[in-house]
Amino acid sequence: MPDTSGDRQPPRRRVPGPAKPPRPRDPRGTVRSRSGPGPGARPVRRPSTPRSPAAPALRLGSPRPRLRMVGLALTLVLLVFVGRLLQVQAVDASAYAAKAELNRYVVHTLAAERGGITDRNGVALAISEDAYDITADPTMFTSKQLKVDDGPEQAAALLAPILGKDQASLVKLLRPANKDLRYVRLATRQTPQVWKQIKDLKAALTAKAGTDDNTVNALAGVFADPSSQRVYPNGDLAAGILGWVNAEGKGGGGIEQQLDKQLTGKDGKIRYAQSGGREVPTAGSTETPAVPGSDVELTIDRDIQWAAQNAITEQVKKSKADRGYVVVQDTRTGQILAMANSPGFDPNDLSTADSADMGNAALQDAYEPGSTAKVMSMAAVLEENAATPLTHVVVPNRLHRGDRLFKDDVDHATWYLTLNGVLAKSSNIGTILATGQLGKTQEQANQALYSYLRKFGIGSYSGLDFPGETRGILAAPNKWSTSQQYTIPFGQGFSINAMQAASVYSTIANGGVRVDPTLVRGTKGADGNFTPAAQPKKTRVISAKTAKTLAEMLESVVDDEQGTGAKAAIPGYNVAGKTGTANRVDPATGKYRGYTSSFAGFAPADNPRITVYCAIQNATSGSYFGGQICGPIYKQVMEFALKTLQVPPTGAKAANLPVDYKP
Repeated sequence: MPDTSGDRQPPRRRVPGPAKPPRPRDPRGTVRSRSGPGPGARPVRRPSTPRSPAAPALRLGSPRPRLRMVGLALTLVLLVFVGRLLQVQAVDASAYAAKAELNRYVVHTLAAERGGITDRNGVALAISEDAYDITADPTMFTSKQLKVDDGPEQAAALLAPILGKDQASLVKLLRPANKDLRYVRLATRQTPQVWKQIKDLKAALTAKAGTDDNTVNALAGVFADPSSQRVYPNGDLAAGILGWVNAEGKGGGGIEQQLDKQLTGKDGKIRYAQSGGREVPTAGSTETPAVPGSDVELTIDRDIQWAAQNAITEQVKKSKADRGYVVVQDTRTGQILAMANSPGFDPNDLSTADSADMGNAALQDAYEPGSTAKVMSMAAVLEENAATPLTHVVVPNRLHRGDRLFKDDVDHATWYLTLNGVLAKSSNIGTILATGQLGKTQEQANQALYSYLRKFGIGSYSGLDFPGETRGILAAPNKWSTSQQYTIPFGQGFSINAMQAASVYSTIANGGVRVDPTLVRGTKGADGNFTPAAQPKKTRVISAKTAKTLAEMLESVVDDEQGTGAKAAIPGYNVAGKTGTANRVDPATGKYRGYTSSFAGFAPADNPRITVYCAIQNATSGSYFGGQICGPIYKQVMEFALKTLQVPPTGAKAANLPVDYKP
């Protein structure tokens, strides 16, 4: 191998050059630079080459004006925001706070529970049960909320058959003109079953909407407020007394209307925050509890009421009559034990009721009483000592008075009756003759009779203060026509109601003292304390002696074979009673058509406890005489009442006053 080591160059060694001369200094000791460039010296500026005039230099504008414009704009925007903020938080703070409260918080009424109505023994006649008012928030049915345009229509289609409402009316409620309206009431006092049906349907729609994008819960904005529903456990029993409650929860008739304020109580309120139609639990709420209404205890006895209503209903149907009524009264206290009407109505279902039957005809019908009113004429004659029960009265077949020829119900030869017989046989002519003895002139006799009629309560309200009650018609004696002077003594030419008629007989049974009738025994408030009703007014009408004599005379009507009230006799009891058959004024035409059939009396006759009055209007099938169709009702109801109240027979013998005499 060739030796190449000889070809390598030895490393070069740096040979020091000549020493550099020291830099010159100026007299001040400062080192001056050399004329030529050296290490660390600034390069010498070369002469600049002249630029071509065809390429002028590019110069940028100043940014300061633009920055000022942007700053000014931002300042104006911030000032607007600050001004608005001041307005919202300072100037109009209270107004906006109120609007926020209004939109966030809702207030609902807490309906007070209506007081119950019971009979004298505490048996429920009217009660309140849980119910719901179905409500809605219209803002939750908008297209914005449901994402569909027909939300109200869908909801109405689902609710209409459940609530029994018209679909179009529901749509109108759910799409109100006021777009800010957040509360509407779709239906009131619905049963818990109705609300459960809506809740179940609402839940089903919610579940389906969660899995099906094409389904919307059209019932999301439907809610319920707790309420109550009026229920009458006995159906149509005592409906004329009780009345009913209308859709607004107010009494629409009877005791429900008369004592509505006491029964209603005082509603409460609840206020709470809501979001999406639901209560916000953490936002708090305020509540004013409702105060329930007072319970009302009536004087009537449910069982006696049932007996009276059953009896009159059957007879009205049998006689094909327009209507009928029965009143049962405690003779000592004036308390009404029963007041029945036929036909009646069921306050639980007013949709099937006839408006003509929804009142209390026993208090609202005014009619001429007929012969049951003769007892007042006899009371006047006895009290004025114009005659005695044994006074002889010659009763011809016809009697000419004024411009009329009067007769009795049946043609007869001349009757030779006692005053007691005039009442027992219900003679119109005999009554005219007897009352003619009340004064030296007919005008004086008229005035005397009128004063007793007024004392018995004719022409005045009964004292019940019942809605729609009539006081009847009784003209002043100076306005009596020629015929009225002679018809009024036997019960034609003036009008009364059934309660007034019953009160007349109770007055005689009570020893001649009239006690204003009562229907309410008392009330029990929310505190549980019972407040008795005020004591009724008492008025002396006739003496106790006259009352006792009249009771004995009334026995002859029932017990004597010549009396007209034999069908009212009750085995074991002395019965005082009087029949009545009056010409009836047709309310539609104002003319006489048909008859008013009646029977009134009390028992036991010698120690009275109970008064029963019955009347039937315009019987068109079978007999129309009061003794024939009302006498049996009196007997049926009186027997039941005596047993119910456990009134024993007195065991006393009947007075057996003579009815006639031999001339």
